[in-house]
Amino acid sequence: MSIPNPAQPCGLRIASSLLRPWLLAAAMLVAVPAVAQPSGGPYGPIPQSYPVPDSGTVYFVAPDGDADAAGTTLSRPTTIEAAIARVVTGDSIVLRGGTYRTGGLQLNQGITLQPYLGERPVLKGTRVASEWQELRDGVWRTKWDRLFPATPLAWWRLEREGMRTPLHRFNNDMVFVDGKPLLSQGWAGELGDEGYYIDYANGYVYVGVDPAQHQIEITAHDIALHRPSREVHGKASDGKGPTIRGLTFTQYAFRAIDIEDRKPSTGPNDEPTDDPVGISPRSEHGKQVVGTTLEHVTISFTSRVAGYFRGDNVTIRNSLVSDTGTEGIYLIGSSGSLLERNIVRRNNIEQLTGYFPAAVKIFNQSYDVVVRDNLIIDHPHSNGVWYDVGNVEGVFADNYVENTLIGFFFEISKGVVVAGNVFANNEQGIRILNSAGARIYHNTFLDSQVMIDRDGRSATADHFAWHPATGPDVHERVDHVFEGNLLVGGEGYDKPLLRFDQPQAMCATQTQRPASRVDHNVYVRAGGSEPLVTWSPVPGKDCRAQYATLEAFGRATGFEANGVSLPQYHGTVFRSAELRHFELARQPEGVKAVPVSAEAAKVLGSAAPRLPGAYPAAAQDAR
Repeated sequence: MSIPNPAQPCGLRIASSLLRPWLLAAAMLVAVPAVAQPSGGPYGPIPQSYPVPDSGTVYFVAPDGDADAAGTTLSRPTTIEAAIARVVTGDSIVLRGGTYRTGGLQLNQGITLQPYLGERPVLKGTRVASEWQELRDGVWRTKWDRLFPATPLAWWRLEREGMRTPLHRFNNDMVFVDGKPLLSQGWAGELGDEGYYIDYANGYVYVGVDPAQHQIEITAHDIALHRPSREVHGKASDGKGPTIRGLTFTQYAFRAIDIEDRKPSTGPNDEPTDDPVGISPRSEHGKQVVGTTLEHVTISFTSRVAGYFRGDNVTIRNSLVSDTGTEGIYLIGSSGSLLERNIVRRNNIEQLTGYFPAAVKIFNQSYDVVVRDNLIIDHPHSNGVWYDVGNVEGVFADNYVENTLIGFFFEISKGVVVAGNVFANNEQGIRILNSAGARIYHNTFLDSQVMIDRDGRSATADHFAWHPATGPDVHERVDHVFEGNLLVGGEGYDKPLLRFDQPQAMCATQTQRPASRVDHNVYVRAGGSEPLVTWSPVPGKDCRAQYATLEAFGRATGFEANGVSLPQYHGTVFRSAELRHFELARQPEGVKAVPVSAEAAKVLGSAAPRLPGAYPAAAQDAR
């Protein structure tokens, strides 16, 4: 991890190594602004003291509880397994502090799970491995009876990715040494002190560190809590999601939480996201389990996802999702849901390729999902937040997104408002692909390209079958708006700041303009003569034109009548990017407050004119 050089000037020369999450929490704890922009927190779980609920039956549980105890008094707690089997709608389970090595808990009632007062319960999916055989060359092995072999999902393409990702990485087992995860290896001869190998045929786990000197934990459960939509424990489902507060879930193979809708939860080798299958009216999906709520929850070190969340009105707030596999939060077929003030960091920790990872995936015909004021950070091998396949009218606002492949990805979907966000050092800040009606207002981009593109992908012979049919057809991928944004390219950044694109093969047939409005944006370049904006479709060999100046772009398209370009800008742009203060350091000459559309005002919280970018005023004006 790089340590910032205090002598580094706070101008446009901003290296990615300076923008590390270790500084982020402290740097963003500033006063909450009156209008929309990243609030400065607090983000993630906040220590709480939870009073014992005063309604329903309260069951007290402890790591050393007695399964035969009633659990209705603090002095005689039962086990969490026994309490889960007994609760009915409106009851609560209060967990004493400590480590619960448990999993496979099934619950279909609308209950509350929470700590006792300020205690810290931790649910772990591992067991401690204590019996080891020393072999040669610094290798030890243990017999293990709870292994989780898996294969890539059917759509993963061996001929494209098999030379990048070894197949053993798709197994779901995890091994930890003193709490640190090891990385799977292909055989026992390449372990070192950071790898493990599993002989699935004979049931052995191999490590390259001395177990006598370390605590070694190996996954024994592939899930903590499963919320089926069918009968369990002799009770029919009540259709209500659980409320989970203040708990930690960690070290689970596959996932920690799984909320069903119509389709039963799948195994690790089956597609988990086809619920609904095919085009489904909003009224016909997301209704089996409604109202799941997570507050001040931590989920970490899950081999695949932190949780699959299905059903309408899911709320996840002030939670931490960290060190996950292919996805962190996976929201599927869920309408009217909200994610706010969470920290989601370090997804795709095994660096799988060909699996389209995302820290947050909003998937499969979800309506009106709001992702507001979250930290999406430290994802060099993963996308950030991805609304994918048939989603309608989302809101992505006031988030801080740093160090991702694509910070916000909107694909095969209709209608989203993206406003008040900061994107710093992402390969792409925003990508809008094969979608319609993305409205992008008053965001700040530092070394994070914006790309709006479309291709010929359709419902005919698609690799993912029916998925493209849920979104706009090829000729409907239009009506995008890009207004009031601040785009900054630092020294050495040579990509276009704004890019519109489509394949040359479509140039003669798809001639409609992808955007309806592009105006009031500010483009800042520290140096270089690279293209500022690219535009498509344009008749010609590449179907694309590149513009080095905003004036040239405006003459060709009629856009940016009120846009401002600041080429060769060598002064300090932001108050302090190193400390995540992304207000303008000063109001540059020619940059002025711009009008806010009625739609943007609803999300931004004010209709007053404001400076381009996520922050309404320059730092000197805010003092």
